[in-house]
Amino acid sequence: MPTRLKRPAIWRPLALTAALLSFQGYLAFSAIGGQFGIENRTQILLDIDQLKGKSAALQAEIDAYRHRATLMDTRRLDPDIITERARALLNMAHPDDVVVMVHPDSGKPLSGSFDEITEDRLNEINSAVPTL
Repeated sequence: MPTRLKRPAIWRPLALTAALLSFQGYLAFSAIGGQFGIENRTQILLDIDQLKGKSAALQAEIDAYRHRATLMDTRRLDPDIITERARALLNMAHPDDVVVMVHPDSGKPLSGSFDEITEDRLNEINSAVPTL
């Protein structure tokens, strides 16, 4: 009984080799030019620095809000500061207060020489000054 030896097919190892080479090419491309590759590393580092800056700014804002919240603690409230702030927000004055009106642009007192200022001029200045 004669046996016939089959010669192995050459296309199977070539197909496997081609598939592995193409997969290695894909991995090389991803390592160099992909989203997290070498070329985009500088952009990633810039993004990290930018996000650290934003994080620091937000942390400072959070700390400021925490500080303001602790100032509202009833055990720490100073009545003088509260009344002063309320008067500033409401544009009111206590009868015992000395009020000096200043020019909003120069910051100099309006009545430095004790000249009389007309009521219209005072109303015009008051409307031009933004409230706190």
